[in-house]
Amino acid sequence: MFNLTPYRKHNEVSYYDPFQMMRDMERQFFGEDSFGAFRTDIRDEGNAYTLEAELPGFDKEDIDIQLSDNNLTISASHKEESSRKEGKYVRRERSFGSYSRSFDVSDIDTAGIKAAYKNGVLSLNLPKKTETVPSTRTLAIE
Repeated sequence: MFNLTPYRKHNEVSYYDPFQMMRDMERQFFGEDSFGAFRTDIRDEGNAYTLEAELPGFDKEDIDIQLSDNNLTISASHKEESSRKEGKYVRRERSFGSYSRSFDVSDIDTAGIKAAYKNGVLSLNLPKKTETVPSTRTLAIE
């Protein structure tokens, strides 16, 4: 009774949407989560990089940051909630999302990485490795 279906007029020229057809084809080929990945911005601040990842709707506890070898992996997931006849609501729906992105951190000082999460944006401070200049010395000949 409460399942509503969107109505489309099929006899209009505006019904044909080539962009929707492309999105559907890409989803079938690459999978559902490939285009739902979270957006990231990486800025070069001179002696460090700043990575900002948009994760709206996630709690801090839903976000996992793993550092393995030279890879930094950010994962976020939350669960679906769906119910009928709850209080004044006739129907309530929430969706499930699980996202993961990996980044190469081979030129990063991994011991100095710091993370903060505020207003749906995860910020990571990634300090660059300092280049060690090989020291030169004179050896005495015996």
